[in-house]
Amino acid sequence: MSDIKFEVIKKLAEVKFKYKDLGKISELDTNSPPSVFIGSKLKYPSVNVGILSPIERDDNAWIYDNAKYWANSDFKIRDVIELRNSLLNSRFKSKITDVRTNNNRFLNIARELALASNPVDVEIELNRKISSDMKKDRVLAMQGMKSELKKARIVGNVKVDRKLDKVINDDIKATEGISYLYKNNFDEYALSKILSIGALGLKKNKKLVPTRWSITATDDAIGKNLLGKIRGYKWIENYELFFGEFLGNCYLIMLLPNVWSYELFELYLPGSSWNPSKEIKAATDYENFDGRKDYATSTAGGYYASRLPILEYLEKIKRQASVIAIRIELPSYWAALGVWVVRESVRKALNKRKLDFRSMDDLIESARKIGMIKFGFDSEKIIKRSRLLENLRTQTHLGKWF
Repeated sequence: MSDIKFEVIKKLAEVKFKYKDLGKISELDTNSPPSVFIGSKLKYPSVNVGILSPIERDDNAWIYDNAKYWANSDFKIRDVIELRNSLLNSRFKSKITDVRTNNNRFLNIARELALASNPVDVEIELNRKISSDMKKDRVLAMQGMKSELKKARIVGNVKVDRKLDKVINDDIKATEGISYLYKNNFDEYALSKILSIGALGLKKNKKLVPTRWSITATDDAIGKNLLGKIRGYKWIENYELFFGEFLGNCYLIMLLPNVWSYELFELYLPGSSWNPSKEIKAATDYENFDGRKDYATSTAGGYYASRLPILEYLEKIKRQASVIAIRIELPSYWAALGVWVVRESVRKALNKRKLDFRSMDDLIESARKIGMIKFGFDSEKIIKRSRLLENLRTQTHLGKWF
């Protein structure tokens, strides 16, 4: 266990013991990771805006909302739940268009916290008793404690990255801002927060974006930007297979030498987070070379979260390919943690050593065997349903006929 992880878990245990009665907490002198939460449960265009913070000041406050660190440090499901359980969402109501004015003082504070480069000291006074509500969600990381905000004040200076400050003050479209910041080492986690707080876009169009929407919108925007380059690259030379597992999410990723197309299968085994039944449940979505015109309703945010690391890999090797990704959700994924698990599971699979094959049949057969040996699932029936493979086989046959 890393020293930072040990210190945080120790701190969580101390706080949990100290604050057995959450009803006695009304004022906090704490610090906030650079993050806020924009809800989607109110009657749109009204939203709940929440300032996220631990109950007590923590030198490692950034870790409470840092999915990339959780993945790189191999956090377990229980570790993530403990972190999210200890994070307080101090909420207030706002109109999505309030970001175009400076009239909402709480919103101005939340905006500064979300755009900050590092955790910010903040004093918080609550209006109601703290409640705890850990509901699972396909897109969002678990939400822990929540209460209504009465007063808030930032203590000290807030540092904002120079490049981010430039984008905020330039009158450019949100997609252009995302593209510029992504090229300057802002990852999708930071960008989705910046988008959600209404800092991106033309000044006349800026608005708050519920966090669940901003996550998928960011994955999609970065993906489309990468595809603009990848579609012009040469095909990969061999058939490639990657596989890996993280927190009970297993991936088989097959890359075939052809123009870009992408198909995702999600399989939920009995007893896994989203499948309490005794039968395997499945969902799938697909896009051809031209991309999708509508939202991937079957696999939802997982479609875009899985696609992004694959596109990053293709951009890295300067090649294009047709891609089939099979997600197998095991019973060991007993608590849904959010779509970040999908994204990081694919990254871990792509970081492993790939297997190369000379033919499509060899690739498919190896994927089937590895699925059986590693994950206990025979993917043969799923692969037979593949629209992508059917299209490639048809193209091959036509090519031979001509």
